[in-house]
Amino acid sequence: MRTVMKTFLTLALCLALAAPALAETIKIGGLIDLSGPTSAVGRPYAEGLRAAAEYINAHGGVAGRQIEFLLQDTAYNPQQGLALYKKFATVDKVVAVQGFGTAVTEALVRFVAQDEIPNFSASYSAHLTDAAKAPYNFVIAADYSTQARAALKYFKDNWKESRAPRLALLYPNAPYGLAPIPAIKAYAKELGFELVGEENVDLKAIDATTQLLALKGKNPDYTWIGGTTPSTAVIMKDAKKLGMKTTFFVDIWGADESLVQLAGDAAEGAVSLQAAAVYGQDVPGMKAILEQTKNQPQMTHFIRGFASMMVMVEGMRQTLAKGPLTGKTLKETLETLRDYDPQGLTPKISFLPGDHRPNMSVFLYKIQNGKLTFLSAQTLERKAEWLGL
Repeated sequence: MRTVMKTFLTLALCLALAAPALAETIKIGGLIDLSGPTSAVGRPYAEGLRAAAEYINAHGGVAGRQIEFLLQDTAYNPQQGLALYKKFATVDKVVAVQGFGTAVTEALVRFVAQDEIPNFSASYSAHLTDAAKAPYNFVIAADYSTQARAALKYFKDNWKESRAPRLALLYPNAPYGLAPIPAIKAYAKELGFELVGEENVDLKAIDATTQLLALKGKNPDYTWIGGTTPSTAVIMKDAKKLGMKTTFFVDIWGADESLVQLAGDAAEGAVSLQAAAVYGQDVPGMKAILEQTKNQPQMTHFIRGFASMMVMVEGMRQTLAKGPLTGKTLKETLETLRDYDPQGLTPKISFLPGDHRPNMSVFLYKIQNGKLTFLSAQTLERKAEWLGL
C-alpha cells in the first residue's frame, strides 16, 4: 500500500510539474480558405501566417511561450467556418483566431464577441472595422473602401483633361465584392467622377465578354475590379480581346504576382491596391521572411499573413508584460496599440477602442513589364463618417 501511495504521489508531482510547461503553449486558431473559389489567395496567406508562427517560435516565442497554430480549411463556407471555430473555442481553448473571408468573418462576429476571442480577419470589409458592431474583429490592412478611395483620389489628382473622368465597376455578387460599392460610388461622386456602368462577374467566372460589352461602349477611363486573381485574369483577357481601353484598378486580392501568369500581357498597366511590401523589398522585416522562406519568392498575400501574425503577437507580448493573457486582455491591449511598425512590412498599425481601422494607408502598384512596380503610397484622413462604410 505504501509503495502504491508513493507511486501515486510521484505521478501527481510529475503531472503538477508538467502542467506549467503545458500552459506555456499559446493556441491560435486558423480559419483560412485553403480550398474553394478564394483558395488561390487563401493558401499563400495561410503560408505567411504559418511561416511567421514558425519564425517567432524559433526566436524565443512570445515571452518565452511557444505558439501552437491550428490551421483549418474553411473552404469559403460560413457553416464550415463556424463549426471549426466552435471547436477552437470549446475544445482547443484558443486565445485568438487568424481568420480570412468576409462571409465566415461575418458569421463569427457575434460568437467571437460572446466568447471574447479576438479574430484577426483577412476580410477588409469596412463594416468589420467598426468596433461597435464587431468588437472582437481586427484587421491589419486598410479596408476595401479605403483602398478604392485612395485609388480614386490618386487618379483624380493626376487627371489632366477638362471633362470628368469616367468610372465603371466590375465585382462579384458576394459579400466581399459588394462591401465597398456604396463607398466607391459616394466618393467617386464627391470627387467628380462620372459613373458610366456596373456589372457583376462571379468569382468562378470563365468568361466576362457579356459584361465587358455592356461597358465598352461607355468608354470608362477607369474600371474597378473587385474579385480575386482568377476572375480578374478572365476579365482582363476578355477586355484585351474586345479591344477595350481602360485603366483597371484592382482590390487587394485581385492583382498580385500571379496575375501576370494568369492574364499575360493583358494585365499590363493595371493598378494593384495593396497593404504590404512585395517580396524582396528593402524593409527591415524582409530579412525574417527571406530567412524563413530560404529566399524563395512569395506573394504579397504571404507577406500580409506574416505581418498579421506579427501584430497579433505584439499584442500578446504587451499583454503578458502587464498580466495574464486572455482573449479579453488581448483585445484591451490591442486597442491601446499606437503606430506599431511591423518592420516596414505594412504601414504602421493603430487600433482605437471604437475604431479598429489599422490605418488609412494604401500602396498603389502598377503592373509594368510583368512585375508589381511601386506607384504611390496614399494616406487618407481617418474620417469618423467613413468608419464602417
